[in-house]
Amino acid sequence: MAKKEEQEQNGTPGPKAGVADKTMVMAPVADPSDAPDSKGDAPAAKEVKPKTKKKQTIYTIKLIPDDDGTTKSIRLPARVLKFGLASVAAGALLFVGAFSYSVYSTFANQNGAAEIRELREVNNIQQEQLLQLSKKANALQDEIDQLTQLESDLRRMSGAGPAQDDGASDGSGLTNDGTSGKHDGQGGPYVQQPSLDNVSEALDNVEKDIEKRRASLLELQEQLKAQQESLGTPGMVSLPGSLVGSTVSVTTPTGWPARGEVSSPYGLRWNGSDFHPGIDIANDMGTPIVATADGTVTTAGWNSGGYGNMVDIDHGNGIMTRYGHAMQVVVSAGQHVRRGQIIAYMGSTGFSTGPHVHYEVRVNGQTVNPVSYL
Repeated sequence: MAKKEEQEQNGTPGPKAGVADKTMVMAPVADPSDAPDSKGDAPAAKEVKPKTKKKQTIYTIKLIPDDDGTTKSIRLPARVLKFGLASVAAGALLFVGAFSYSVYSTFANQNGAAEIRELREVNNIQQEQLLQLSKKANALQDEIDQLTQLESDLRRMSGAGPAQDDGASDGSGLTNDGTSGKHDGQGGPYVQQPSLDNVSEALDNVEKDIEKRRASLLELQEQLKAQQESLGTPGMVSLPGSLVGSTVSVTTPTGWPARGEVSSPYGLRWNGSDFHPGIDIANDMGTPIVATADGTVTTAGWNSGGYGNMVDIDHGNGIMTRYGHAMQVVVSAGQHVRRGQIIAYMGSTGFSTGPHVHYEVRVNGQTVNPVSYL
């Protein structure tokens, strides 16, 4: 009864009457590791490892003076030492990079300055050459003006008419009040350095003036010849500078090989795309072509190099003349000819655009400007 009352006081209902008390005891669950091994030995006890903290590595740098003084030590953890070494390496790389860039920039600037100096020197040389060329062009123009004045004097002395282009080439000699030559005032913009275009234009004008003067002088020569014939003293000149039937042996080319006008001069032509080794004298088909000096014919006939029907004459002393594009050749190789003798008739054979004679003068195998021989 006492037990029952105790249970009721604790709030735990007691067992029902007539029912026996039963106590259930649970056996502990066995750990597989605690089971005996196959040999029947008891399981070994588990070893528990204590947790240890990783020890930090510290490096010590000792500073020992030479006078046996106090030794000083500097302790650096490994992480600090690694960070310091990495910083030093990065700084060294930055320094090397900056130094290399500085050296490269210095050399680049020096090379650039040297190139600029060279370009300036080349430009100064070209300017000087251009100035000299401009002076020569101006001198040539002055000489042409002198020739024009000389021609005017000859026309006045011989009674021939004035040239058709007197004063038309550069505007000199023109007047509207009859006071020509009394005033010499000049002016214009400030002095300007000549450019390549200026010099080229001046040279073109000089070339045009030369052609005009040549044509005018040929006209004057024809007028003088007509005057001589009207006076009953016909001249010996059949072509400008050529003596027909002369008994004097002449081995230096002199005069024109045919009547006509120069259609292509010696030197560069066609905007510099072709070098012309002679001069082209154009006229009607069949115009006579004469030898300009005594000599022996070395070639007479067709030439496949573009000259068409061609005549070569050897005058001795290394001088040779060539006459190309003929319609017909009337001499043969080995024949001796005299100056003024007809050797061919003007045509347009070979590389040609119209009837003309291509005239060359060669000295020791090298072509020279035939104008100096006219």
